[in-house]
Amino acid sequence: MKSFILLAFATLLITTTGFTQIDNTVTVNAKIAGNCGMCKNAIEKAADKKKISKATWDKDTKLASITYDSKKTSLDGVLKDIALAGYDNQHFLAPDDAYNKLPECCKYKRESKQTVANQALQTAPTSHQNHEGHDQNRQDNTIQATNQLTAVFDSYFTLKDALVKTDGAQASVKAKELKTAIDAVKMDKLATDVHTVWMKLVNGLTEDAEHINETKDIAHQRDHFMSLSKNMYELIKVSKTTDPVYYQFCPMANNGKGANWLSREAGIKNPYYGAQMLTCGKTVETIKQ
Repeated sequence: MKSFILLAFATLLITTTGFTQIDNTVTVNAKIAGNCGMCKNAIEKAADKKKISKATWDKDTKLASITYDSKKTSLDGVLKDIALAGYDNQHFLAPDDAYNKLPECCKYKRESKQTVANQALQTAPTSHQNHEGHDQNRQDNTIQATNQLTAVFDSYFTLKDALVKTDGAQASVKAKELKTAIDAVKMDKLATDVHTVWMKLVNGLTEDAEHINETKDIAHQRDHFMSLSKNMYELIKVSKTTDPVYYQFCPMANNGKGANWLSREAGIKNPYYGAQMLTCGKTVETIKQ
């Protein structure tokens, strides 16, 4: 009897120790595409962040019960991670490369894309109208994508200016504004090509913005600005900005390995050295649409 009690206590202790509590909990249901048990494992793994979020997905209903800490993430944050794992959901489409990497049994029918195709067939215009409509849609999508990302780009450039001034406190403030701008982007409103790139980059952009915001150490901020600039370059290349943007390079930065940044000014103002070597660098590409 004594042994039984000890065994029961040990089991309870292990169970309790393994339970991860999430504070400030919000639980919602979300529609997520998928087929099988492997999908279930992948979806739940993508959502599982210790003490931040978790999900339980049902393959029959395609609904996931998602629980998250509302002070540390959001429903969109969890669904972004699930989309990046290859699974379309009610807010975000998975990048094509993530979907294509799924096992064959997990490649669900992509209803959102099929719906678009069906609508196009139902309203198929004449050849001349089709060309005009295609051009107009592409133009509208470009404008919409650019407007969505304007605040992101603006915040990046003001952050760059703070680093040029070697002002760690101001850089921290501007990085917080950048993080806010990133969080405000509605990915379902982006043009398809921009959406794909955004899905690939958003986690890295967010992480760098958070790191720069969380410190006033200018050296640490500049380290993260290197990777932030690399990702921002990819994003701005596909986003059809209205004004020219200059991709610039300093050979001395990054311990002599060199590092890039983006600027709206053709003149060199080095964010990695500030006044110490303000004009060190050159423009390696002018991005204009």
